[in-house]
Amino acid sequence: MIHYLTIGTILGLSAGLAPGPLLTLVVSETILHDIRAGIKVALAPLVTDLPIIVLTVFILSRLSGFHGILGVISLVGGLVVLVMGIQGIKARGLDLDIQKTRQRSLAKGILVNMLSPHPYLFWLSVGAPTMTRANDQHVFAAAAFIISFYLLLIGSKIFLAILVGKSKTFLKGRVYICTMRFLGLALCALAILLFKDGLSLLGIL
Repeated sequence: MIHYLTIGTILGLSAGLAPGPLLTLVVSETILHDIRAGIKVALAPLVTDLPIIVLTVFILSRLSGFHGILGVISLVGGLVVLVMGIQGIKARGLDLDIQKTRQRSLAKGILVNMLSPHPYLFWLSVGAPTMTRANDQHVFAAAAFIISFYLLLIGSKIFLAILVGKSKTFLKGRVYICTMRFLGLALCALAILLFKDGLSLLGIL
């Protein structure tokens, strides 16, 4: 269970802090309106991700006997995590192009997350396979993964909204950049494990 708790923590924290459409909206709503608006955007995955999780886990459950397909999915997941890791290592801070809009923070957050390909790609290639393997070990392992992932995903975005509300230069600062680079290295290590799992399922290792 500790293994999947660690994976959920690393993935959630990395996804929560990584530059992207949802984080940009969290920061812009905080700057334009207030910290509460940024927090509302950060909560959007709680609304949008459940159907994605159910769908991807259902698809994978139907492929449980097809080791070749699962091996390819694991390799794709490794590639997705590796790209996330490299982006983290190359982090230079977050640049924003802020335009004045009406405050409908939660609705905008839901729309941005629904239209972004990132949640779908992540859950199909990384999240659902990891949760399926955890559930095969024990239901508590799956719960540890999903809870730690969303606690860190949403918690880190809320934390950033609070920091940006107090200091608008934080996302260009050394602490943020060093954190992203450290998480990038951790993701690269996780990608290697996913590549290993994929090759094992394909019978190569």
